[in-house]
Amino acid sequence: MFKSVGIVARYDKKQALKLAQELTEHLTKKGLEVHIEDSLAGKVRAKANMVPLKNMKTDFIITIGGDGTILRTSITAPKPEPPILAINMGVRGFLTEVEPKDAHQAVEKCLNGEYKIEKCTKLAVSAGEEAIPDALNDVVISAGEPAKILYTQICKNEKPILKCQADGLIVSTQTGSTGYSLSAGGPVLDKEVDAFVLTPICSLTVFRSLVFSANSKLTVKAIRPKRMLVLIDGNYRQLVTARDPTVTVTRSKNETAFIRFEDDFYNRLRCRLLFKGMG
Repeated sequence: MFKSVGIVARYDKKQALKLAQELTEHLTKKGLEVHIEDSLAGKVRAKANMVPLKNMKTDFIITIGGDGTILRTSITAPKPEPPILAINMGVRGFLTEVEPKDAHQAVEKCLNGEYKIEKCTKLAVSAGEEAIPDALNDVVISAGEPAKILYTQICKNEKPILKCQADGLIVSTQTGSTGYSLSAGGPVLDKEVDAFVLTPICSLTVFRSLVFSANSKLTVKAIRPKRMLVLIDGNYRQLVTARDPTVTVTRSKNETAFIRFEDDFYNRLRCRLLFKGMG
């Protein structure tokens, strides 16, 4: 039984703020302890605890926004992460579960236990010896300047496998294979494929995407320039500089859990991404 809930919403959309307030009032009446992300203070007028997302230790979290809101929540929420019920207030909302008109019904299903949990693999990332936040979608590695070629040595399980000259590299999870990696020419991974994808951005070499077992250890070493900009899920960025800059990517011990009512990955692809308008 859920006894506490966190609410994270886009603060630049009146509809999202209105729905956040409605759900807060509804859940409070249901007897749940409601925590609202403190960035919404003054925007959502409801009696609830205003807390930073990093301190939102609740039984589940409701996100009201698009995929960006989900990714920001996944990066910042306490670990292990509470399951996420994602309400779509974005442009595409591929990762979201329900539309705003169905939000109240979805909340009732959650409270009644009428849902499934979908667990998604994340990537653990380190810059040299320093651990940085996990990625649910992807890790983007570049030289940090537009049209600046990054020359890298790529190793799998400590063994060099190829060199790459490109604007950058994308390492994506199965979840992230439907995002930036797909736009750069990478494949979509079926949700049952336990793997991650390495996709170059505008490669100068004859190199497309490579699919690795999710148990692989991937290391990217900068040949030149001696710096790399690492971007995690489009939210967290870090510049890596050293005598021999390296970025290492492995499977994370953490996962992101989504509350689902229908387990239909291909329906989401068909309706929201790949095959829209094709039946």
